[in-house]
Amino acid sequence: MTSEFVHLHNHSDYSLLDGAQTVQTLVNTIDDLGMDSVALTEHGNMFSVIPYYKSAKKAGVKPIIGCETYVAMGSRFDKKPRSDGGWGNNHLVLLAQNYKGYQNLMKLVTHGYLEGFYYRPRIDMELLKKHSEGIICLSGCLKGEIPEKMLRDDWTGAQEAALRFAEIFNGRFYLEVQNHGIPDEIQNIRNMKKLAAELNLPLVCTNDAHYAKHEHWEAHDVHICLGTGKERDDPNRLRYATPEFYFKTQDQMYEMFKNVPNAIENTRKIADSIDIELPMGDYHLPKFPIPQDAPSINPDDYLKILCKQGVQDLYGDYTPELDSRLEHELKVIQKMGFAGYFLITADFVKYAKDNAIPVGPGRGSAAGSLVSYSLGITTIDPMRHQLLFERFLNPDRISMPDIDIDFCIERRGEVIDYIKDQYGENSVTQIITFGKMKARQVVRDVGRVLGYSFGEIDRLAKMIPTTLNITLDEALAQSPELKEAAEGQFKEVIDYSKVLEGMNRHASIHAAGVVIAPGDLTDYVPLYRSPQGDITSQYDMKGLEELGLLKLDFLGLRNLTVIDNAMKL
Repeated sequence: MTSEFVHLHNHSDYSLLDGAQTVQTLVNTIDDLGMDSVALTEHGNMFSVIPYYKSAKKAGVKPIIGCETYVAMGSRFDKKPRSDGGWGNNHLVLLAQNYKGYQNLMKLVTHGYLEGFYYRPRIDMELLKKHSEGIICLSGCLKGEIPEKMLRDDWTGAQEAALRFAEIFNGRFYLEVQNHGIPDEIQNIRNMKKLAAELNLPLVCTNDAHYAKHEHWEAHDVHICLGTGKERDDPNRLRYATPEFYFKTQDQMYEMFKNVPNAIENTRKIADSIDIELPMGDYHLPKFPIPQDAPSINPDDYLKILCKQGVQDLYGDYTPELDSRLEHELKVIQKMGFAGYFLITADFVKYAKDNAIPVGPGRGSAAGSLVSYSLGITTIDPMRHQLLFERFLNPDRISMPDIDIDFCIERRGEVIDYIKDQYGENSVTQIITFGKMKARQVVRDVGRVLGYSFGEIDRLAKMIPTTLNITLDEALAQSPELKEAAEGQFKEVIDYSKVLEGMNRHASIHAAGVVIAPGDLTDYVPLYRSPQGDITSQYDMKGLEELGLLKLDFLGLRNLTVIDNAMKL
């Protein structure tokens, strides 16, 4: 059923330690409300895009990919403290209308982290003008430039800002109104109606949902305290003004905005104008630079030449048995289109060995490949040990090969630098990963926010069995002591913990993963810069695999370093 109202401004737990709902919860809530479409607009990032897109598609909900961006009040390169003590940015909601808009959104959020970061990942007007194609723009919440100026009685400034955005996003700019029961929002609705009439601009209503249900507002409040490092009883801490930042029904939204011209109807209009499909299932491998003097520039032919030479060098005699096995493997690799993968992997392993960087013998199922052995990727003879190639690559199970390579932990970076030199600095980066709030962790976090002593919460957390990935519900079923505590003194801790359990807590760098794109990475994936200055993808390993990008594991192994140092003594 087509819903008359569509939620266009929402956050999940990928708005780290602010959004208090998982992507799956968000999609399930929209489905339960009988709505057929929803936007996800994280704070300054696109971390959630792939899991959200897949989950929404599976549920039959139309995914709208967006971002609540931070726009610098001047240049994104201006990072000086402001005299008024503010962070020097305003909020602006951007929604990808088509695939070009999605690509532009990736460029924008990447610039926000890599160039404009100052307390928040900020973009600026220069970037918006350059990357506006295919993007729908909403003016944002009370922290938007236009509402902020009107509430400060700068009507002329608000008009100029509205006309500037309307020019950049020609026919795709909307004045956004919200109503969470905050007095400034009520005034803003009056201001926006007047501005819309004066400038002939359309209005749209949103609810800035940070959690799924009204009763989750207290858990979200605790979540905010986690993000700011405060206790709930701290009178000076950040808090949301009302408990209304949840997914409201169509009827509730209609009641609040029935007197705002077309605000409801325009949510539907925006949703209907969006047409975007993310390319999944195709592979995007970088082109391996085959030497100009090679007998063939075809990757499959060149791979075959290298493998035959390798088999000859390793075995001496090129027997019918070896020929049959090699031809079989090469045929499968050619059919699956992975010749480039093997050439790339063999090349950086060769670089490491040529430069005396200790390399492991090969891990897992890759050791069952004669191609890997002949190229020097692995050093374990699959023929002698009767290892099966089909455990590694199987045409009936289409997936990218996954060869984990161990390197000396102290010199692993040299191999990554070589990859960057080969394929371009802008085509290679490390991969993000997200730490989750698991059962014991979330209990400790929530207990601290609620003001319990370390000893009390430590005792409660240790009531949870140490079973790997155990959930609180499972722990309550297994531990009578925990169940008693959850029904007594620690009821509030457990109740809030059950809402927040499993949500993202922080972003970090995958220990081994590196992604290589066939061109500029930001044509395929947005980038993130950590507080420590490390650049990673904004999509995690699973998301990159879904997009068909080449993911390699460069494992830093201290044992190799120790062995190498010992041999040099």
